[in-house]
Amino acid sequence: MTYNDTFQDRIANAAKAREKALAKLKARPEPDPKAVAERVERQKQRDARKVEKAEAKRAARDAEAAAKAAIPPPPTDEERKAARDAKYAARKARK
Repeated sequence: MTYNDTFQDRIANAAKAREKALAKLKARPEPDPKAVAERVERQKQRDARKVEKAEAKRAARDAEAAAKAAIPPPPTDEERKAARDAKYAARKARK
């Protein structure tokens, strides 16, 4: 491309470059079927590990939720007051 190129020259140069790139792409050798099969197998293994990891994470989350559910909730104000009153009544009854 030079300073004096016309619009038609630039279009022609772009078309030539496109054709050259397409020819280069077509000239590329086909991938080796053995290598493709290995790559597909590795991808399947990665996917399986990813699924296992997600299942383990889900199981850990479920176990944590179950552990949280097993913890009794803190006593309410009324329950604390009733326990305090019972303690005072028991102490008064001993005297």
